[in-house]
Amino acid sequence: GVEVGPQPHGVARADVLDKMRKIVKHGLDFVQLFNEGKEFPPCTIEVFKIMEKVDYPRNKKGEITAIIHPKLQDQDWQPLTNGDPLFLTLDGEVIPYQGNCTVYPTFINEAAYYEKNQAFVKTEKIQLTARLLRSSAS
Repeated sequence: GVEVGPQPHGVARADVLDKMRKIVKHGLDFVQLFNEGKEFPPCTIEVFKIMEKVDYPRNKKGEITAIIHPKLQDQDWQPLTNGDPLFLTLDGEVIPYQGNCTVYPTFINEAAYYEKNQAFVKTEKIQLTARLLRSSAS
C-alpha cells in the first residue's frame, strides 16, 4: 500500500494525488527494471525511525490542556531541538520540547490521531544501507 498525505478525510487534493501517482510509477518502473535483469548497486538512504508517540498535555480528567504550538504546526519531518516551542496552553503559556537529541516529528496534530491520544510521533533520522540487488531469475 501507499499512503500519501496529509489530506483531510473525504477530500481529494490534486497535489497529493500527483505525489501518489509518481510514487506508484517509480515502484512499477523498479519492478519492470528488476524483472528485466537490471542490477542495482549498493546504496545508502536516509530514513526516519519511529521513537515514540507523544500525547497532548492533559489534566487529571484526561482533557487536553494545550495545543500544538503554531511554530510546530505543518512542520512534519523538520528538526525539533531542545527548547523549541512544542505546545501552547489555553492560557498562552509555551511548553518547549525537552529532549537530549534532535528529533523529527511527524503526523503533527492529525485529526485521525486525537482519539488515539497522539499529538505527534517522534522520529530519529538514520541511514540504511542496501546491498547490491539483482534478480536471481535466469
